Amino acid sequence: KGWNIMIEIKNFVGDYEFLSNFFPAKIEYEGLIYLNAESAFQAQKEKTKDLRKKYQNMNPMKAKELGETCDKREGWEEIQDEVMYKIVKAKFSQQAPLRKKLLETEDWQLECNNEYGDIYWGTDNGHGLNKLGKILMQVREEFHS
Repeated sequence: KGWNIMIEIKNFVGDYEFLSNFFPAKIEYEGLIYLNAESAFQAQKEKTKDLRKKYQNMNPMKAKELGETCDKREGWEEIQDEVMYKIVKAKFSQQAPLRKKLLETEDWQLECNNEYGDIYWGTDNGHGLNKLGKILMQVREEFHS
């Protein structure tokens, strides 16, 4: 019998940086084009399309900072997972080279480990919900089928 070895990607750096929402990859989402998935995601926290436009040419760190302090739209917590899914799906649907790289991760476990305490989208010291990792694996599975 062969060995069943679980391959895990724990950090979205180096060869796997493309998995990060901070990775430079143009995304068209709801009629606006963003430079990366993070900017697209953070923009969706805003109440209007006009307010979202300012995120279009932002680097991911600036977008994250602005998104954390903006006056969030009503019900954001209820829709954030679905918005993240749609943005991740858009990123890999619109960027064929990135989709190919995602598919090359086969059935590997993807975990967005970080040191800044984000235990919702990722994990910190092995603890957390790893929502981004799970969304990436879901999108990958959908491309396989």
